[in-house]
Amino acid sequence: MGKTHIDLSGRYRVAIALVAAFLPIPVVLAVALLWPTAPVSVSTSPQPASARLLGQRQMVPEAPSADVVRKELAALTVEAPHSLKGYSRDKFEHWAIEDRWSETQQVVIHRDAKAAGPGTQAQTASQQWHSPYDDRILTAASQVHVDHVVPLANAWRSGADKWSPARRHKFANDLSTTQLVAVSVVANRTKGDQSPDQWVPPNTAYHCVYSRAWTHVKFTYGLSVTAKEKAALSSMLDTCP
Repeated sequence: MGKTHIDLSGRYRVAIALVAAFLPIPVVLAVALLWPTAPVSVSTSPQPASARLLGQRQMVPEAPSADVVRKELAALTVEAPHSLKGYSRDKFEHWAIEDRWSETQQVVIHRDAKAAGPGTQAQTASQQWHSPYDDRILTAASQVHVDHVVPLANAWRSGADKWSPARRHKFANDLSTTQLVAVSVVANRTKGDQSPDQWVPPNTAYHCVYSRAWTHVKFTYGLSVTAKEKAALSSMLDTCP
């Protein structure tokens, strides 16, 4: 739907002019004051969700403390990974908000951007991003990818293969948990669909946060872990202060 716009103001001016030609001035003034005003342009299109979110200051979700996450990890089902048969990223409708195919990526990139001030590595840029996986400062949006902390393929093999399309859609676009984070293109491509027993962020200082984020997402969505994955997560949680 677009905009509904009815402009009859021209007709009103003509009508008042005709009345003014034949009536005394006091009567003309009364007619002009009582004459209904012209309707204004009214938009019937709802504002896209991405536009609403971009206009707000989004907070980066933080996982619970290590002590809480350890309990979440202990509660996860440990089992062998499910088959990838039937898997497709399209089945998650990723990067779509409220079924409008708005750019979830834009919201995350806007959310995770930081102003670049004097003395930083991005003195000529208005914004910069810190990629926590590899501890890099990024000075252009083209250097940034939005990562699913728990990759879609891993989620499929952990239980998402049994989900409804709506639940997969929510998982792939969830801005309320620790599932989405802006990282460098290089780090995102290197990680791919690997689990923590196969790949960990090269920035060891981020291992505590990464293990908390991964575990919390799996706990929130009731996804399973493999024995090796659980051991790797537990080891990274031990780095937490």
